[in-house]
Parts: sequence; structure tokens; C-alpha cells
Amino acid sequence: MKRSLEEHASRFDDIAREYDDSQNNTEEYRASVSLVIDHASPGSGDTVADLGTGTGAIALSLADDAGRVVGRDISEGMMEQAREKAAEQGLDNVEFGEGRFREPNVEEADVVVSNFAMHHLSDDEKVEAIEAIAEIGPRKFVLGDVMFFGEPDPDEPFYSPEVDDPSTVGHLADALTDAGFALTAVERVHEQVGVLVAERGGDGGEDE
Repeated sequence: MKRSLEEHASRFDDIAREYDDSQNNTEEYRASVSLVIDHASPGSGDTVADLGTGTGAIALSLADDAGRVVGRDISEGMMEQAREKAAEQGLDNVEFGEGRFREPNVEEADVVVSNFAMHHLSDDEKVEAIEAIAEIGPRKFVLGDVMFFGEPDPDEPFYSPEVDDPSTVGHLADALTDAGFALTAVERVHEQVGVLVAERGGDGGEDE
């Protein structure tokens, strides 16, 4: 991680109110959000954990289909925006609280999602994060993020090199496999943006 958790939290606190407008203007971000939501596909009895939830775009979108959604982030400012939106939408099965990839503060979840957040971690830290996610026990993990499908162009980075540390798709796939997941889908949004779907055996207990 190129900056401390406290530095990252402070940076996102400062931009929380403008975050949705800035991100939603990015076609790749919107596409990643849509794919993560589509692939998550929770059942009415499922608990979904959204790690690095930010202002709750994905957590809130999944709330109608899931039994319960827990959003975790290191930025209280971002989560305040998420709570305001949940209240405005009248959603009572969503809650937001402090949590980190390597310490998610989630006891268990059927589905885990994350979008545009894990790239702040180093390669080794991502491995630890994926191991921590596996311990929550999800049948499915959907990761949308900045990731490299090929050699990144230093003149056109989709990320900020001074604060971000994206991994290759291969590194992420290896980490998921080592943690007991099977990679079931790879969605390439951009040369530097993708969505990975990883699953483990079991019926998952969806309620129809």
C-alpha cells in the first residue's frame, strides 16, 4: 500500500460529497458497477458484503434482491453518504460500518462484492485480503477493479500511480485459486479495468 489506511481514509473523507458525480462520469466505472451487480445476483435469503463500499452504489443496488447487505469501508465520510442514500430510499436491510479488506468486520456472507477499491493494496496485501474474504465463507466473490490485462501504458494510466497499486489479472486469478475459489468469469472492461467472478462449491441456499 503506497499510503497508510489513515491517509486513504482522510483522502476519501475529503471527496465524499463529490465522489458519485466524479465516478459516474467514467464509462468504465459505470460498466464495472453494472457487471458486479449483474454477477452478484443474490437470493432473497443471502447476506451480501460489499467491501470498500464507498458511497454504497453497489450495496444499495443489491438491497432489493438480498436478505441483508453490509457495506464496509475505511472512510466514515463516504459511508455517511451511503447511509443518507439508504434512508432516502427507505432501505432497512442495509448497514454500513468500518471494515478493511484484511479485517472485514463481517462474520459471514453468502456473496462478497467489491468495486474499484482493492487496487490500493500491494500484491501481497491483495493475497492477504482474498484469504480474509475466503474465511467469511462466501460461495461467490465478485471483484471489479483496476487490473492489468496487458502491459500498462505509462502515458495513459487509468489509475493514479502515486496512490494506487493495481495487479495483473494473472496475479489476482492465482490468489483467488490459492484461496479455494474457481474463476468462473473474466469481464474485460478496458485494458486496465476488469471484473472477476470467483465461486466455490455448494448450493448457496437461495430462496425463490
